[in-house]
Amino acid sequence: MNAATESAHLRADAQQQTLRQLGALAHQARATLRAADRFVAQGGAPDLDTASWLVSTAVDLAHEVAGELDGLARGLRETGAEGQQLLALAPWRRAAHQLHAACRAADLFLEQESRDDRDAGTWLVASARNLADRLAAALDDGVGARAAAEPVRRVAAPVRGTAA
Repeated sequence: MNAATESAHLRADAQQQTLRQLGALAHQARATLRAADRFVAQGGAPDLDTASWLVSTAVDLAHEVAGELDGLARGLRETGAEGQQLLALAPWRRAAHQLHAACRAADLFLEQESRDDRDAGTWLVASARNLADRLAAALDDGVGARAAAEPVRRVAAPVRGTAA
């Protein structure tokens, strides 16, 4: 294998690892929003406060996923990556930014005093949870599909001599 091919494989491996890490963050956001949704359903003031804290955590997680996907896209553009690779990132980036926006909105509305605003916040928590479910699944599917598309790298076995 020549140096250029080896370098391309190393970049692909690094991208796969980054996508796996982003998938893990998306799953953390999903779990956090699931917990927030449960606390919202309880309806008590302390439960709503806990839900609000959980949503604040999800805001940070979603922001990190969106930022990392944006950085990955920037890195691909700078290395002159094929348009196909950038197009593959676009739905994940869009979903990550939608998740971040939904989390921020839920956080804002849950912090309000009026019942109508808090009701909107509870709906937004459920919406953010659905977005997190879809993003986590999409990243999982994308990592699996990329791994399946990668050619298997085989190490040549040493040639065994025949004993005379």
